[in-house]
Amino acid sequence: MNTSDTHRIRPAGRHILTIGRDLIQDSYAAVVELVKNAYDADSPEVNIEFKANSDRNGYSIIISDHGHGMSRDTVIEKWMVPSTRDKLDRDTSPGGRIMQGRKGVGRYAAAILGTDLLLETVTTEGEKTTVYVEWKNFEAAQYLDDVEILIETAEVSEAPGTRLTINGDSGFLAEWNQKQFKQLGFELKKLKSPMSVAPGDDDFCIRLKVDNFSGVQDVTRTIDPFPIFDLFDYKIAGKISADGKGTLTYSSKKARNIATESIPFDAGGPTGCGKFDIDVRVYDRDKDAIDSLIKRGLKDESGNYVGKLDARRLLDDANGIGVYRNGFRIRPLGDPEFDWLKLNEQRVQNPSLRIGSNQVIGYVQIESDEQSGLIEKSARDGLRENTAFSRLKEITTKVIAELETRRFDYRRKAGLSRPVIKVERELERLFSFDGLKQEIRIHLIRSGTDKKTTEEIVEIIRRGEEDKNKVAAEIRQAVAIYQGQATLGKIINVILHEGRRPLSYFRNQIPNLRYWHDSFQKTRDSGTLEKVVPIVDGIGENAEIFVRLFSRLDPLAAGKRATKKPLKLKKAIRGAFSVFKEEMKTRKVSVKVTGPDDFRFSTWSQDIYAIFTNLIDNSLYWLKEKETRVRKITVELVAEGDSLLHVDYRDTGPGIEPTLIESEVIFEPQFSTKPFGTGLGLAIAGEAAARNGLELKAFESDQGAWFRLQPKTEDER
Repeated sequence: MNTSDTHRIRPAGRHILTIGRDLIQDSYAAVVELVKNAYDADSPEVNIEFKANSDRNGYSIIISDHGHGMSRDTVIEKWMVPSTRDKLDRDTSPGGRIMQGRKGVGRYAAAILGTDLLLETVTTEGEKTTVYVEWKNFEAAQYLDDVEILIETAEVSEAPGTRLTINGDSGFLAEWNQKQFKQLGFELKKLKSPMSVAPGDDDFCIRLKVDNFSGVQDVTRTIDPFPIFDLFDYKIAGKISADGKGTLTYSSKKARNIATESIPFDAGGPTGCGKFDIDVRVYDRDKDAIDSLIKRGLKDESGNYVGKLDARRLLDDANGIGVYRNGFRIRPLGDPEFDWLKLNEQRVQNPSLRIGSNQVIGYVQIESDEQSGLIEKSARDGLRENTAFSRLKEITTKVIAELETRRFDYRRKAGLSRPVIKVERELERLFSFDGLKQEIRIHLIRSGTDKKTTEEIVEIIRRGEEDKNKVAAEIRQAVAIYQGQATLGKIINVILHEGRRPLSYFRNQIPNLRYWHDSFQKTRDSGTLEKVVPIVDGIGENAEIFVRLFSRLDPLAAGKRATKKPLKLKKAIRGAFSVFKEEMKTRKVSVKVTGPDDFRFSTWSQDIYAIFTNLIDNSLYWLKEKETRVRKITVELVAEGDSLLHVDYRDTGPGIEPTLIESEVIFEPQFSTKPFGTGLGLAIAGEAAARNGLELKAFESDQGAWFRLQPKTEDER
């Protein structure tokens, strides 16, 4: 039988439950959706009342507002139409608020809260419309339009607004205990941005009442923001335009004399997620910091000062960077356990520099999905993992890095961070007995000991000093080897990049070599051997690639260190550049090394490699990261006779912040301005220089980074 006709899609009866009960993430999300509807109705407030029945066989939830209400036509044509475009098309409410409910399904979230729903809504003209919905009817119906709902309308003298009454049986009642109500309170606290960022949102009040629940304290309170937001230790905030540029403001309350700093910001191109505001506040969590937080005025909801334990608990509950749209949070972004920026992963890599998610409270205020490309999921469980969201995470992380850099510098100067050990300096101090010998000599002479005996005692100390310095030398050797291997680990991408092609050749051609070998065994045809020759030549050529690669890396991978010897310095520096030969060619980075070819400097080749490979690795990263148009590295070796005056290393990258140069924090272990940097590179370079009587310094330059390697002065030795 051949037939052809048209049909219409008819949603099943339980479709309403699918977009309500099944789609909404949890009960908290359902309450939030209904609160947003009150906001969209231009109500100055919303009242949420949970009341358990006296016989404990169920409960009711009443959510009421004093907004403009809905007419009968609005209820029929919009409220009862799933996925309506009404709020999407209108964009703003009659009172000028930006509409929160834009997908047209939030009201059906009530299905997750109870068995039925009573809607009572009154317009400003006194028209009252009542709708009663039993969700089980949709479960039983074959098609959605099979369910009939009674709608009643009457003229009344009541104040305008909307009242939703949700009833639940004992099963729903059992879902709510002290823990759930506490969590609901936190969800409502975080629902609105801590700052007024949308028209009219500062006039919207949320009130919560809980009555007669077993094991739950009765409460009647206004939901206020967490009292900790303005008591930060460090803060960075600002506006980022769609072109990726903006101005950030950094401030701190760790001390009274810390000036506010204005920071120009450039994401390196368009954001890809529209314009947005950002406000991130960080709290140190050591004992003294918690004491200071309390002294700055941290109080509980009753206005009482909290103790240390409560302060930590408050940080545990309030932490997180929320993403807000039009003043309301997009769950679960900003939940304490939802580390959407992967802050904890970064902190594990570098705990002194990076902050953890439990140290930060803040928000990112984004534009509508049409303008930003940031699309909220229908299930109300975050934003879609698209390119726009990836860019938002990337740029937000860069903003936080600006704060982390300044926080690290302050804590180092103030002695708040873990002490940094400068290996060479500490070894010299630890094994230097000069002060001890002088003090003993003076003490013995003053006590009347004769000169001969005094010198004999000092000589005993001197011999002990020699033995200890042999140990110090062995420690220096071990540290140098480890630092060389750490540097090798940092540039592992060089090995992977250059080794991939010959390895691929071996993998593909060895089966061919076996094939022609087997063929020759069978036929003894000399022509078969001709097929083998190009393959063998290719294996030889690609093996040579590995030989050259490993020879360039050999100084860093040495398991032991030879004796220090005069080294042609210019040639050694060129050798460090050769490690990155292919990468520089790919990235179109030019190199120029000038200076006397025959000048020799007594050093270890591993140390020269460690210094310059770390400098080069940093240059290549920033030249690529900032998409610098002119990509050039220059090294100038300046000597006078047999004496080294200095070696200047420059690149055409973005340069170094003057404050970081002045504080010399860039040479501290664990400090890095790279998003996932370990902070070892320049620290290793500085230690390698110190082992050779040199110092590595950075200078300000308006044309990129500028480092100088020069002999230490007598005062610095």
